[in-house]
Amino acid sequence: MPVTVLLVDDEPLVRAGLRAVLAAQPDIEVVGEAADGAAVIPLVRRLRPDVVAMDVRMPLMDGIEATRAVLRTVPEPPRILVVTTFEDDEYVYAALRAGADGFLLKRARPAEIVHAVRLVAEGDSLLFPASVRRLAARYGNGDRPARAVLERARLTEREAEVLRLMTRGLSNAEIAGRLVVGAETVKSHVSSVLAKLGARDRTQAVIVAYESGFVEPG
Repeated sequence: MPVTVLLVDDEPLVRAGLRAVLAAQPDIEVVGEAADGAAVIPLVRRLRPDVVAMDVRMPLMDGIEATRAVLRTVPEPPRILVVTTFEDDEYVYAALRAGADGFLLKRARPAEIVHAVRLVAEGDSLLFPASVRRLAARYGNGDRPARAVLERARLTEREAEVLRLMTRGLSNAEIAGRLVVGAETVKSHVSSVLAKLGARDRTQAVIVAYESGFVEPG
């Protein structure tokens, strides 16, 4: 079955470019388009896409509110890939906090766009550690809720070590190599970290790690 994608952007040229890149792949199918976040929920319910490529800045409902609405109201929601012009935009950080699985720059090369869609469709998060660190340093507020989440999680020493490596963008295989353990062991630790933090995915876990002060964003 192909990966199905819904494109959401108020710029027709951006949607056309994304469609051209993705439709050229035999394992990806663009099933719909929308020009504003306000149209996302009915389209998601009708089309059931695997991935929503979501612009963050739109006139009626921006990508942040649309992301929150989808995750709050749609059972088994799609993965959400934020599409943005500027990677250090406050909107990008807000979208990641709202539950987006990663972000993609509009100037990305075709191969990067395709890779991003495939990656999030498989359930992985698309993280650019340096960019997320900069975003956290600029917009993260080290707020009490994040600290409380981390305190309640009571991570084991090994789980804390895994979370630190996750914030650096390491894959399960790379973490396994660093810790000299099996990939399945790391996968189990990652799942435990996500469950304890109440995180939807690695992106959300990394946001909690930065905002709680567990790791320094600088």
